[in-house]
Amino acid sequence: MFADVSSPVLVTGATGNVGRPLVASLRAMGVPVRPASRRGTDPDGAAFDFGVPETWPAAFDGVTALFLVRPPHLANVARDMVPSLVEARRRGVRHVVLLSVQGADRVPVLPHARLERWLRASGMAWTFLRPSYFDQNLSTVFAADIRDHDRILVPAGAGRTAFVDAVDVASVAAAVLREPGLHRGRSWSPTGREALTWSEVARTISEVLGRSVTYRDPGVLGYFRHARTDLGMETAMAATTTVIHASARLGVAKHLTDDVRRVTGREPLSFRSFVDRERAAWERPGA
Repeated sequence: MFADVSSPVLVTGATGNVGRPLVASLRAMGVPVRPASRRGTDPDGAAFDFGVPETWPAAFDGVTALFLVRPPHLANVARDMVPSLVEARRRGVRHVVLLSVQGADRVPVLPHARLERWLRASGMAWTFLRPSYFDQNLSTVFAADIRDHDRILVPAGAGRTAFVDAVDVASVAAAVLREPGLHRGRSWSPTGREALTWSEVARTISEVLGRSVTYRDPGVLGYFRHARTDLGMETAMAATTTVIHASARLGVAKHLTDDVRRVTGREPLSFRSFVDRERAAWERPGA
């Protein structure tokens, strides 16, 4: 059945790579949506912070479905996120769609895995989205390395990684939230069309930009130091991304699915289309 059109969907992380297109998709479908962010700048939205209980009542009021995004800096989910979810349940939230991560069912130490375990036992309905590696990491986290140094440094070896465009993940989330009853207790793993080596990723970016971008594997410890020192990640985030990238060298990050097509009815976007669309992130001023 369709979502209750009188009840808004609360979208956390509404200004992020998935949240922003998700809000647009839900609105295009005619589904009421309440975008939530720390600043609450959307006129139909709410200021919301997992660590500020004063923001919870207005955000959760009248909401039955929640799109849940873990902020990267919140690694201790039991302390930093669960109290707000307990309040959400108390106030009538009945279905949570969690933006998880590929491998959360196999790597129990990941924060996403801990959230999944809590939601399974929460009494609320749940749907887990476990997307593969976001294309958008290249235009955000690694943008400066590519733009300023013509390099990509990740500890993936020669392994392949299944990439996915966040726009496709948002489309899957929108379809789930439009008819949540069809997806109760289900896990979807949206991926793109291709599992690429990081050398292939660098080659595609090079072709679009018209200059050479190279991939180099700094090793696990070298990447961790790079993430902490050069990319400015906090320790927990650096450790999480180290595990995610290192999984490629073990051959466990290359799995492709047809979940985007199964849920949305269309094929996922190509990696090349993402690079064409986001090329400004890597172009040098005045070039």
